[in-house]
Amino acid sequence: MPRTHEPRIFYGYYLVAVTFLFMLLSFGCGSFVFSLFVKPLEASLGWARGHVMVGFTIYFIVMGLTSPLIGRIVDRHGPRRVIPFGALVMGLGFVLASRTNDLALYYAAYVVIGSGSAGMGIVPCSAVISNWFKRRRGAALGIMSAGMGAGGVVMAPVVAHLLVAFDWRTAYLAMGIIICAVTIPLSLAFIRTRPADMGLYPDGDTADMEIPRDGSPSHVEQQGISLRQAATTTAIWLIGVSFFVSGFSNTGALHAPVPFLEDIGFPTATAAAALGTLGLGSATGKVFFGWLCDRIPPRRASAIGLLLQLSGILVLLTIRADSPEASIWAYALLLGFGLGSWLPTMSMLVSTTFGLAYYGSVFGLIAFLESAGTSLGPLFAGLMFDATGTYYYAFVTFAALYAIAIPAVLLVRRPHRTPTAG
Repeated sequence: MPRTHEPRIFYGYYLVAVTFLFMLLSFGCGSFVFSLFVKPLEASLGWARGHVMVGFTIYFIVMGLTSPLIGRIVDRHGPRRVIPFGALVMGLGFVLASRTNDLALYYAAYVVIGSGSAGMGIVPCSAVISNWFKRRRGAALGIMSAGMGAGGVVMAPVVAHLLVAFDWRTAYLAMGIIICAVTIPLSLAFIRTRPADMGLYPDGDTADMEIPRDGSPSHVEQQGISLRQAATTTAIWLIGVSFFVSGFSNTGALHAPVPFLEDIGFPTATAAAALGTLGLGSATGKVFFGWLCDRIPPRRASAIGLLLQLSGILVLLTIRADSPEASIWAYALLLGFGLGSWLPTMSMLVSTTFGLAYYGSVFGLIAFLESAGTSLGPLFAGLMFDATGTYYYAFVTFAALYAIAIPAVLLVRRPHRTPTAG
């Protein structure tokens, strides 16, 4: 259907900006500011820090477990209905957290927060962007996913101010209000599932290309392979295994080095600065790897990101008490920049391999596997330290697992199956 009016700015770019903001709020409030509440909760309620940190684990586990269900709902009802509901649930979770006086209610609050974060986060937001972009999809996904890192930059000082000026209950309540007040109206006003809903075409093209009916790659992408079909293919399990073991490794190598560097004599300020450098590298990497996915096959872009992560861990294994600080920055930049690859390449692998008609369901399964690895990596590092008195063997394990992750993602091929209409 030809358009009668050519907009100055393609509507998809507004969606990139809006989903960037949703990612900022989802991850900024859900994970980046979590550590700011540890000492206030300890002082106010007398909880042990380890008990408080269980909430962080619950958040990621629940977010991963609910992602496949969120994906199915996105496929059936569209992101425009899912995102505001997810924001409402996440907001209510923070309201519940603000009223907690015991650990059981606190943990229940993070079950609700994790479920809501999945509903307004990577699954529905990446589905929106994947539908609205084709030639520039990787770049758009990279910018959208950079909102995750921006969440720490924006929300950390906001929450820190609330904690100083008021208290932890007010800070939790404020986050719930902010999420609902921003996300719900913006999602209802702006989110549209597909460009065809507005008489537009992906990337702002003026005419849609004719879709071939011969099972060619473009036809597969426009329609898609259902989750049931995808589950019987080698491709989905290669992607899942790659992101499970790499998530396990990179998150363990992200969190364990702070106490490791302190243990061998580096000042806390240096360890914290390395963590900040890693976050900056990750945000930059998301944009770069999104751009790269538009130029080379996503499996190769993913392999490059994994190689950078492996390089960072190998540098980490060489750091000793007398090592120059430059080696710490090299580790942080390599691992951080490589970490930026995970969301853009994971989304692009799903859309180009299995199509868009059932993107939410398939992506939700992969997101669950990635989240499972992410939640277990830091725990493994802690247990290895308790057993051996050193993080060395944990770091060696993390490095070795890339021997599985890299070949697995490079072996991914589009399955030869008849696509199903959405």
